[in-house]
Amino acid sequence: MIEILNPTEVTRAREAGALVADILQTLKSRSTVGTSLLDIDRWAKTMIVEAGALSCYVDYEPSFGRGPFGHYICTSVNDAVLHGLPYDYALADGDLLTLDLAVSKGGVAADAAVSFVVGESRPPESVAMISATERALSAGIAAAGPGARIGDISHAIGSVLSQAGYPINTEFGGHGIGSTMHQGPHVSNTGRPGRGYQLRPGLLLALEPWVMADTDQLVTDADGWTLRSATGCRTAHSEHTIAITDDGAEILTLPKQARP
Repeated sequence: MIEILNPTEVTRAREAGALVADILQTLKSRSTVGTSLLDIDRWAKTMIVEAGALSCYVDYEPSFGRGPFGHYICTSVNDAVLHGLPYDYALADGDLLTLDLAVSKGGVAADAAVSFVVGESRPPESVAMISATERALSAGIAAAGPGARIGDISHAIGSVLSQAGYPINTEFGGHGIGSTMHQGPHVSNTGRPGRGYQLRPGLLLALEPWVMADTDQLVTDADGWTLRSATGCRTAHSEHTIAITDDGAEILTLPKQARP
């Protein structure tokens, strides 16, 4: 299913996007050495409920997961890159943490992810990998606009990741979003320009470049959800929800300090 939102629905999407961004920034600031992933999940739940929003994750039960997700946020550490199920783990200095959050407010969902290094350590390889996903995300957003095609976005993202030297997995990528979290069209993190669905004003997309340092192969953790790099290498993931407008792409999940 591909949804095209009307102006009222896009306004609601802006509200959902702002909420996702604000929660992620708060959680990032609280995620320090010694913080438990379960604490992060509890904090996310509290902020979602207090905002009168709904979690897109708690009851989520797709074919690639084992049973309902049962938590409010994905917390992926080091070699975990996607769908990290929160568990009783205390963050250590130098851990590479990805927080991925989707909520629905006013009947419209928004989805975003941020990767960062915990504590005072700044491993150069981790910093470089995070930067590559952020640059790829910016390139994908710049390629999105009315009349462009999904392949233009995928090509822009993949070009940055490939030039940075990272293998690209095509099993999971970006996606349409609207009244539900995961919709068509699929947005691969590599592709050919000029191919695929043509973008229209009112289309919402969640773009999410993610990489693993030295492999494109995933393994599923024993929890049935967490996807890890097959080699145990570190990973990074950046994501924004955007709305296609007559003028280009509007980022709905910008942090408060970056909003117009």
